[in-house]
Amino acid sequence: MSTYALTDSWTMTRRELAHWARQPVRVLVGLVFPVMLLLMFGYLVGGGRGVEGEYVDYLVPGMLALTMAFGLEATMIAVTQDLNKGVIDRFRSMPMANGAVLVGRSAADMLQSVLSLAAMIGVGYAIGWRVRGGVGGLLAAVGLLLLFRFAMLWIGIHLAMVAGKPEMVQAVQILVWPVGFLSNAFTTPDSMPGWLGTVVDWNPMSRTATAVRDQLGGPGGEPGHVWAAVVWPVALLAVFFPLAVRRFTRLSR
Repeated sequence: MSTYALTDSWTMTRRELAHWARQPVRVLVGLVFPVMLLLMFGYLVGGGRGVEGEYVDYLVPGMLALTMAFGLEATMIAVTQDLNKGVIDRFRSMPMANGAVLVGRSAADMLQSVLSLAAMIGVGYAIGWRVRGGVGGLLAAVGLLLLFRFAMLWIGIHLAMVAGKPEMVQAVQILVWPVGFLSNAFTTPDSMPGWLGTVVDWNPMSRTATAVRDQLGGPGGEPGHVWAAVVWPVALLAVFFPLAVRRFTRLSR
């Protein structure tokens, strides 16, 4: 990427970050919602069938992965609003790298994802969860989580441009829920009916959650899942990143 493209992308990233100051409630909700889910499943709903060891050590890594799958609607709505309000047309009239808007939007989303992970890790420590894989394991786990988020993000950007309108984003966002809840975030696939356990085990989010548990030294981790936690997001990116760029290029003509 050229220096001009990087500069344009950073300008668009700063534009998205400026929106945070004008919409602090949206940012706060994005941080609080996964924390509420963690506390709800940890204390109110319970669970952990088939989990060996402390349930909180199994639940927190699963919730970290779930957090990376959810919260895409803010980015999706922002993309559709830019398209419908003519913002893209105004940027197109400027000497700006094509696609800098999408790169800036994705960079801001990834920054918020880092903040969400930090908040979740902090709450996890407050309720008794501990990292047993060392600093290296924690950094590897965060890397896997952000890679999964990056893949989910570009799926969301592509679907947002397909949807075309902000009011259609909610209908498209519903597709994320099966990915999140048909997973091993809350309980092990072994405790489920055979066919459902197989579906859950092959869920890309389940592979990430299992690999993260392994890196953090918690129950439910399997070393053999680390490669899958890398291959799945890379494969999704290989499909949806070009689709999103192609779709954006066509909309820009």
